[in-house]
Amino acid sequence: MRRILHSMALGACALLLVQCASPTPDERAASELAQRLIPSAASHFRFVQDTANDSTDCFSLRSEGSDIVITGNNAGSMAVGLNYYLKNYCLTEVSWYAADPVDLPAELPAVEKEITADSRVADRFFLNYCTFGYTMPFWKWTDWERFIDWMALNGVNMPLAITGQEAIWYNVWTKLGLSDEEIRGYFTGPAHLPWHRMCNLDRWQGNLPAEWLKDQADLQKQIVSRERELGMRPVLPGFAGHVPAAFAARYPDAKTTEVSLWGGFPEEYRCTYLSPTDSLFAVIQKEYLTEQTRLYGTDHIYGVDPFNEVDPPTWNPDSLAEISRGIYESLADCDPEARWLQMAWFLYAEPKWTAERTKAYLQGVPQGRLIMLDYFCENVEEWKLFDKFYGQPYIWCYLGNFGGGTFLTSPFATVKSRIDDVLANGGDNLCGIGSTLEGLDVNPYIYEYVFENAWNLPEGAPLADRRTGSSDEKAREAWKLLNDSVFNQITGCCRGALVNARPTFTGHSWWTVNPNTTYANANLVRAWGMLLESESPERDSYRFDVVNLGRQALANYFPIVRDRFTEAYRAGDVVATKKAGDDLKELISDITLILRGHPAFSMRKWISDARDKGVDDAQKDYYERNARTLISIWGPEKNLNDYANRQWAELTESYYGPRWSMFVDDAIAALEAGKPFDEQAFYDKCRSFENTWIEPTEVTITYSQPVDPVTTSKALYDKYAPAILSAPESTVPLSLTSHHHW
Repeated sequence: MRRILHSMALGACALLLVQCASPTPDERAASELAQRLIPSAASHFRFVQDTANDSTDCFSLRSEGSDIVITGNNAGSMAVGLNYYLKNYCLTEVSWYAADPVDLPAELPAVEKEITADSRVADRFFLNYCTFGYTMPFWKWTDWERFIDWMALNGVNMPLAITGQEAIWYNVWTKLGLSDEEIRGYFTGPAHLPWHRMCNLDRWQGNLPAEWLKDQADLQKQIVSRERELGMRPVLPGFAGHVPAAFAARYPDAKTTEVSLWGGFPEEYRCTYLSPTDSLFAVIQKEYLTEQTRLYGTDHIYGVDPFNEVDPPTWNPDSLAEISRGIYESLADCDPEARWLQMAWFLYAEPKWTAERTKAYLQGVPQGRLIMLDYFCENVEEWKLFDKFYGQPYIWCYLGNFGGGTFLTSPFATVKSRIDDVLANGGDNLCGIGSTLEGLDVNPYIYEYVFENAWNLPEGAPLADRRTGSSDEKAREAWKLLNDSVFNQITGCCRGALVNARPTFTGHSWWTVNPNTTYANANLVRAWGMLLESESPERDSYRFDVVNLGRQALANYFPIVRDRFTEAYRAGDVVATKKAGDDLKELISDITLILRGHPAFSMRKWISDARDKGVDDAQKDYYERNARTLISIWGPEKNLNDYANRQWAELTESYYGPRWSMFVDDAIAALEAGKPFDEQAFYDKCRSFENTWIEPTEVTITYSQPVDPVTTSKALYDKYAPAILSAPESTVPLSLTSHHHW
């Protein structure tokens, strides 16, 4: 009955609003979104705001002649309605990347029967501090514009918005007496700023250029303006206690401490923390928020994360409560409407956060003023371990990606069951659903699925149809097999192809690249083959999927080929070792080839965007060095080496491939000389190569020409499928207990 009445109310309100001469700001925002995404068809969509409903986000769809009428209570709800129509009537997927086309049928299908939908939760959160390093550090407005549209289409209304804060910090620290060198030298390079912002890391690949500060401040103004136009409430940063080391020297009486060392970085990169109980804390908070509000406005939600993978200055429960109270009061003194949002990753990453300490810390803030992000719910649901966060509001989040890696995983069943469970049993203080991915990856469907589950949506078209743009039975079979037998693995920290790891005879050389899977690679290959048997539509999403499945299947086969090389080497058979080494190199070459089938698997944009930020050659090289560093060595020590590994064609060709070639050649040389393989010498040689590779002036990246994804995939399928389907499987149960967020 409620739905019927609601539908009638929507219809009546729509009829009234149609008579209005000028659109509301929300109607205009929705129309402009349609114009950006589907300019050829935008005139056939009419957006009508239901101003009578302001309690629950909702939309309705219906046809009027050749027009599609989308009614909703705000711009965001109307955008969700548009996305539902595009997905389920046009069989069109809108990518989060600006370069990907939006394919439409020749004629817009009619909505035969009006449908309505409403949201299951009020807040839909998206992003992670790390995403601003692993994906977004060098983005232009063009990238952000499409991405914000994607968020609107998928119902996100609480995005993290932390771009441009260094410009504000520069002004704050200048007011407090610090010099230009002390401030810009305290910042890291652009791609590493997320960990600087989380009080993990100072100075690495600084000084941050002055031009960067203005560029990012201007970009942030565009970002938050567009997000608000589309009904979002951007989560802006607040002061968490991280101060420059020079601040501690200038104010020796302040309660500052050095945080625990992080990520294997040496002492020189350690961060300094100011206690919220110090009177200067509130002064800095006020200076920062005042300046930030002047430049970017505010929606009264502030991200403050003081203890991400570092220890607090004390573990005493009363002192922890005093710290959280001090943080909140410093926010509320500046903004009486302030709500503090914090990621619960600190609970996952540090077992010293006992129930007693956690309760004291959370309840140091008035009830309802602290929102917790339950960060990694496909693995561990903190709301179950910490009594629903002791009454504070919280958001259930799917993480799904570490390091911006390209590991294929979309655990639909786990997401569905856990979201249904938290909605039924998570308590009245559950306020939202979200995703906290570290980087945009190769699994866009699972993130869209998370946000679909934040709404009561009518059952729509199968994902297979939306990816191919047709009702192709082979594609449906492929996606069913993927869902039943491949998309069942939770992304732990960290997953990656063995070809991306530093070479070794057995296992994988370091924790940052774990290639083990819980599914049979044969099933992935079968699904790949089924997809290739479909009618080969020209949809970009289909072409992406063909490459995506194929490159993961070949990567999963790589350990078997490596093990054959090791077996021949250990047997002392020079001829067999050379043959196996050639096979290994050929497989790497073929992995590179298939990666050239779609721009999502190219390094070109990552590097060109970085260089575009520079005002001269020296600055361009600086930004490129920083971009290369993050996806390779990460830092000065081995601890985070290859953490952000990813299957990109040029990265495989110029970085991963040469490492394995060196390994194969050195092993064969040792075998022929009758000497044992010198692992330490190879490690040193490898590290020297890696340190050289990050320098643009030493190693030039050659961008390969793209290939046809379907033709190339079919050839590689015919070449490798027989061997993979007959090879023994070695699936390994995964441990997801790593306490790293790097």
